[in-house]
Amino acid sequence: MTPQATGASPRQLEDGRREDTPDAHPLPGPCDTPALPETGPAGSPAAAPADGDLLIAASLLLADAALAARQAGAHLTGALTGGGFALQALRRPAWAAGTALSCLRALTSRAGLGFAANGGAVGEAARIAGNLTRRRPAAVAMAVDAFALRIEAATAAHPNLGSSHARRLTDALVAGDRLEAVRALHALVERLGVTRALTTISPVIMELLALIGLLDENPVNDSFSWVTLAGGVPTTDPLFGLPCSLIKHLNPGPGRAERADPDPILAKVLGTSRNDIVSYINDIGALGNHGLVLLRRIACTDGAVRHVLLLPGTSFGLLSNSTPQDLVGAFDGCLRTDTTYTRAAKKLLKRAGVPAGSELMMVGHSLGGLTAMNLATDLDVASEYRITHVVTLGSPIDNKRPADHTTRVVSLVNKHDVIPTLDGRGPASPHDVPDSWVELSWLDESYDYPLSHAPQAYSDSLRGELAHHRDRVNALIGSYDGEIIGNQPYMLRDR
Repeated sequence: MTPQATGASPRQLEDGRREDTPDAHPLPGPCDTPALPETGPAGSPAAAPADGDLLIAASLLLADAALAARQAGAHLTGALTGGGFALQALRRPAWAAGTALSCLRALTSRAGLGFAANGGAVGEAARIAGNLTRRRPAAVAMAVDAFALRIEAATAAHPNLGSSHARRLTDALVAGDRLEAVRALHALVERLGVTRALTTISPVIMELLALIGLLDENPVNDSFSWVTLAGGVPTTDPLFGLPCSLIKHLNPGPGRAERADPDPILAKVLGTSRNDIVSYINDIGALGNHGLVLLRRIACTDGAVRHVLLLPGTSFGLLSNSTPQDLVGAFDGCLRTDTTYTRAAKKLLKRAGVPAGSELMMVGHSLGGLTAMNLATDLDVASEYRITHVVTLGSPIDNKRPADHTTRVVSLVNKHDVIPTLDGRGPASPHDVPDSWVELSWLDESYDYPLSHAPQAYSDSLRGELAHHRDRVNALIGSYDGEIIGNQPYMLRDR
């Protein structure tokens, strides 16, 4: 998610404005030491840190220039290798020779675009040859500088990125020195441990992966980097360039929903449930991530009967299992809206006999929140039911949009949680969430990742110093206050 100034996090107001609120639990890491004032030459005070907003603005300008230079290379390549140029060459060979020489100079000279051929069979062959021989076009140089500025801007909001060990890693990746990057990562893990190291670099993980893709010799993984630079959602993996569309073939299940009985622990938790965001989070935690979801019926205080669908997140035990709540389903949900999880959830609503036109609120954690948003984008679901609210916890949903513009979207994000950044929205993403959304984010260092992603971490934060966020969400979902007249768990299966 987008970093904010140190010591503050954004709170979205009713009219779309944001209000800064103090970070929760700004605790130092186990190996952190108090920071000493930096000094310049001869002990003089060092220059003040650069303004984060200016760094982001500069990175966006560089990104635009890099994308334009890359496109110019593609246009020149296409013009030089197209049939029209070949036809003109037959008619005017002298002119064609001079033009070709000028184009080649522009495409290959360091003073020009710097080996920038790309696009088409000939252009891609030249680009691959350039990658393998480490010939870097000017577009790549500008893109690397843009990513470096994003990392520097993120450091203002995440001071741990400014530590010597973290800077050693980011500097090595910016320089394209993979051996030094491996050594730096080893030193960072050795000093902080795996979870704290991952948490430290998580705010810029997309930028670091994009740098790896741009500066290695693999010619087929560059797409990830360019899409990330433009603020989009990558559709290839960053290391091997494999298309993520392959995942849909690993997740083809039609989806199935079966009524289930709650175990004693779940029944006890559900017995104390109410229309409160913390209560919903605790219910999701009690459901677990082995396929159970919950459909609730509420006789609301205004006389209407409304429904709430609670959707847990991913099981990290296996890449794929018999339920939609697996890692394959998580990747699929990021890239598509029609997934096994959404198909199973739609069958649940039909099997439960939820009347057409009923008002429905969906609350989901991680993949569950992503699935809730995917259901809200489905025209069939949005036309069958009145989806009033989608409330997500730690979910990468920023590139999704509900089909019904009146659906209230509430996104809760702990900035120590890695998962919400998987939607491609980084420190300098040109795309922000709509003004109608309510995005509440904070920096709580009580838990390292992956514990910072757990429902319990979100529940603890909202019951503590972030109780004002809890009150804010509860006010938004107040129409669901009333008596719970039905709590039915369902087991969702791939088939």
